[in-house]
Amino acid sequence: MGFGTGASRGYQIRNKTKRAEINLKEKKARESAKRDERMRRKREEAKNPELREKRVATHVPVTIDQKRVWDAAFGDEGDALGWSVDVDKLKKQKTDEEQNGDSNIDAEDAEGDDSEADDLDSMLDSDSGSDSDGNDSSSDTTSKKSKHKPTPDAPKRAPSPSAASTATNMDLTPEFLQAKFPTLFLPPVDPKILITTSLNSTLHTEAQMLTNFFPASSYIRRSEHRFGHKYSVREISKFASNRGYTAVIVLNEDQKKPCGLDIVHLPHGPMFHFSISNWVEGKKLPGHGKPTNHYPELILNNFRTPLGLLTAHLFRTMFPPQPEFEGRQVVTLHNQRDYIFVRRHRYVFRDKRATEKSIVGTDGKVMKGVEDIKAGLQELGPRFTLKLRRVDRGIQRKSGQEWQWKGKQDKARTRFQL
Repeated sequence: MGFGTGASRGYQIRNKTKRAEINLKEKKARESAKRDERMRRKREEAKNPELREKRVATHVPVTIDQKRVWDAAFGDEGDALGWSVDVDKLKKQKTDEEQNGDSNIDAEDAEGDDSEADDLDSMLDSDSGSDSDGNDSSSDTTSKKSKHKPTPDAPKRAPSPSAASTATNMDLTPEFLQAKFPTLFLPPVDPKILITTSLNSTLHTEAQMLTNFFPASSYIRRSEHRFGHKYSVREISKFASNRGYTAVIVLNEDQKKPCGLDIVHLPHGPMFHFSISNWVEGKKLPGHGKPTNHYPELILNNFRTPLGLLTAHLFRTMFPPQPEFEGRQVVTLHNQRDYIFVRRHRYVFRDKRATEKSIVGTDGKVMKGVEDIKAGLQELGPRFTLKLRRVDRGIQRKSGQEWQWKGKQDKARTRFQL
């Protein structure tokens, strides 16, 4: 009695060493077959580029982002922060409805004017009766053709997201957000930020890094010694507001590592609570650079819901409205699946080397005008990831805090809040 073929054969051998050897041989054979098939496909696609375009168009990966579920904009606007609606599509829908309403009114007026002309031209209708048979025969043929509908094409890969599609449009902020948080939507002014830590914290080095990250910021220790007065966040916010500060940042600690970031928008709130993960100092990044004191540019990506726009406006108030381009520094806050990835880079434009490829657009074709230009990036740090947990109505109290939005209210993985 012989052994079976494939992976099942190795498990019927009692000797552990022999079974491992056979499994390793079968694994190498499968990998070799896949490699040969991949190289064969590569040679064929090099001869006929249409084969690759067809394969890429039909092999569409299914991700959670593609399964994202949106809500319908209904209900009380007081609960709008919990809506998962695309503000851009919502505004387009309202403008289309207004245009359709205007067009319907114009059409009704035109129909009323044409009704009188139809009565005068009633004699022409009798002459057109002779042609009705021909029209009926043509309508029958068209109905037969319509029965045989073409088969739907295979799903095609969506184009890569461009800067125009992922950038946050700050002009789409709903009116109810501006009415509820008026101080966040005032004309931008130069920020002045006070940075501190939680009580008895040891994150003095990390807090000092944030002073370099946020322009026009200063760090003050929460308590000097164990017998010092323990100032609350409300007392610190009142102290900062009286001295012209625009925001207060509290860096929280867990096991001597940054675990949270509380941001208070002065003078009366709101207060945002973020959790921090994947904190990496700038000096631990490979090939890192040294930041300068120039005001950076700010990039806000993929904030699409009312809560996302509110968060984007919060970060907009924490950076100067006029960046200093000579420093060539840029701070990026990219939202993806409700995680905000924070990065800081220095960019440079240089000539393309002979061994490098030209810049291509979202359609995969070389962009015209920049064939001989390449953009280089050097990360400055620190690097970390934020996740919004709660939005308080005012400034934090000891107990009984009123909150506008709180996370962990939804269990669906395909529904995102930002």
